[in-house]
Amino acid sequence: MITAHEKKSFRLIRIKLSKQPKQLTKMNVLKKVPLRTLSTFLENHTRNIKPVIFINIRNVHKSTPPPPPEEPKKSKFMEFFDDEKNWGATEVKSGRSWKLEELRLKSNIDLHKLWYILLKEHNMLLTMEEESKQQTRLFPSPERLDKVKDSMDNLEAVVKERNVAYHMLETGKPGIRETKPMKNPFGLEVQHTEQEYLIPKEQNEEWLKEHSFNPDDPDVKKFLALYREQEAKKRRQAKTRDFNHVIGLLKRYPKVDLEAVKEQYPDVDIEKAKRNSKARGHYVPSKYNINQ
Repeated sequence: MITAHEKKSFRLIRIKLSKQPKQLTKMNVLKKVPLRTLSTFLENHTRNIKPVIFINIRNVHKSTPPPPPEEPKKSKFMEFFDDEKNWGATEVKSGRSWKLEELRLKSNIDLHKLWYILLKEHNMLLTMEEESKQQTRLFPSPERLDKVKDSMDNLEAVVKERNVAYHMLETGKPGIRETKPMKNPFGLEVQHTEQEYLIPKEQNEEWLKEHSFNPDDPDVKKFLALYREQEAKKRRQAKTRDFNHVIGLLKRYPKVDLEAVKEQYPDVDIEKAKRNSKARGHYVPSKYNINQ
């Protein structure tokens, strides 16, 4: 038989058990585990943890193309030569030169980059031209040099326009160094750009030796006589060439506008060209024309 004291003790045990949680949580378990055992437990379990990779479902069924193969790096020395596919070609296609209207729309940074691109292209074309001469071959598409040169001249003109506009706005002057005519040691008139010197030119012997002109020197007189003779010959040949060209125009086009011809060739005597026998051409008189 159970005594009253035993019943009381069982009742107390039942009350204590009812106050405890029915299920032990993880936090309660960890609290009861010693600190040394807890660190060992975490080390053993973190070693087997694998990283979780999240996959975007939208990209699962999309096929991405493989990256293009990298081109072999071109040495800087080879930039002086044209592309290998153009070696030995008889014609190389190229675009037109840059126009002033297009260059005016670009910024200073873009013009600076474009200038060096054109400079590299110009050096490359000069190298290929010299290589073609050494190998006694024709340089393909030589007009590329003219296009690059025109582009560089137009770019330089745009830069000068902007410099003049800036200086006119800031100082009221164009900002261009002034030039004045002077004679070189050969007696020819040239435009000299003024600049500052450390020594005044009147006291600079090297400057006086380089820019001095002695009209009484016999060598200078002989040179000027031959030079003037050559210039007169060039003017006479140019006048004869224009006169013959006008005669050819009158012969091929009898009804040509004489005012337009005179405006284009002011040094040519149009009436004298009309009286020339070469300008009459070959024609059939109307009384012998069978088509009438």
